[in-house]
Amino acid sequence: MTGQENTTQLLHLVFGGELDDPSEIHFRDLNDLDIVGIFPNYAEAHVAWKAKAQSTVDNAHMRYFIVHMHRLLDPQNEGK
Repeated sequence: MTGQENTTQLLHLVFGGELDDPSEIHFRDLNDLDIVGIFPNYAEAHVAWKAKAQSTVDNAHMRYFIVHMHRLLDPQNEGK
């Protein structure tokens, strides 16, 4: 047993891409999206998001996002 079997997974997806307009969420090219990864909790996702966001700070059109996948997978438990 690894110790992870007893913990609740609250999966989070981190991804980003270049936007047409920095004031809107419309990606220039969906084929160029950067899928950073799926993380078991928000804290780990935030670390990955922050690293990617900081590495692209010179590009005003580049944005990274955290998607709460656990909310999409189980909409009955949105409060988690």
